[in-house]
Amino acid sequence: MPKIYIAGHRGMVGSALLRTAESRGFTDIVTRTHHQLDLLNAEDVDDFFVSERPSWVFLAAAKVGGILANNTYRADFLLENLKVQNNVIESAYKHNVSKLLFLGSSCIYPKNAPQPIKECDLLTSALEPTNEPYAIAKIAGIKLCGAFNDQYGTNFISVMPSNLYGLGDNYHPENAHALPMLLRRFHEAKINKDKAVSVWGTGYPRREFLFADDMAEACFYLMENYNADEIGELINVGTGEDISIRDLALLIKKVVGYEGDLVFDTTKQDGTMLKRMDVKLLEKLGWKYKTHLENGIRQTYEDFLNNPETRK
Repeated sequence: MPKIYIAGHRGMVGSALLRTAESRGFTDIVTRTHHQLDLLNAEDVDDFFVSERPSWVFLAAAKVGGILANNTYRADFLLENLKVQNNVIESAYKHNVSKLLFLGSSCIYPKNAPQPIKECDLLTSALEPTNEPYAIAKIAGIKLCGAFNDQYGTNFISVMPSNLYGLGDNYHPENAHALPMLLRRFHEAKINKDKAVSVWGTGYPRREFLFADDMAEACFYLMENYNADEIGELINVGTGEDISIRDLALLIKKVVGYEGDLVFDTTKQDGTMLKRMDVKLLEKLGWKYKTHLENGIRQTYEDFLNNPETRK
């Protein structure tokens, strides 16, 4: 069995990858906290690869956030993500990692990409301005993996998930993504007996949501069964189904058991109006998601209730 390094194992996706690795019987798994290994430091990353010699790498470490965070900390999102992925990908090449999976994001695609979004839509028109720095960093990671594959024959795979949610999500009241932020707002409104909950934007944008543990299953499926030359430059991972933010809010309201009203704050930005992934390539390779949205939200809410430290 390969020795596996999961970069970012404490995050939502990284922890899902760790659970999935253990459930699939992998025992030689290496992890490091940020305190133990600063991925922004190229020398430290190189020393880690020298000492540990992993054969599989899952690169899930990244600086992430919602619309407000992306638009406010633009330099941080671009610079930190570039540093992390450059350091890990280069060290993986230098120290003969047999396979690497780079975790991208659906925000890499153009703001007005045709729906559903195909892998070939990358770089065909302008990005959504609010998260452009983060998207550019992720695009650079995809291109770096592809360049190493082309020049040196490495086996580095790039996967593009739709909007992810799940156990261990970030519930920060301002910097979280839409689903966990709404879940927290509805929960607090229920506890405080508030008469209404404010939802950012018009509620009309449509988004696709994938449970993080399903994402992790897809990653292992690809690592175990396919190589970069069989997949191409990148591959979408998602459900192929979308929902309006308005209907998502109503669904979370139902799961939480909140009985007040919804108020849409149209002074806040909507972001991209439509974003649904074309997942035909992944389905053709034999993988399809398992967790439907309401069931996933229920599992996420239970995790939220049981882990109050995630609400800080």
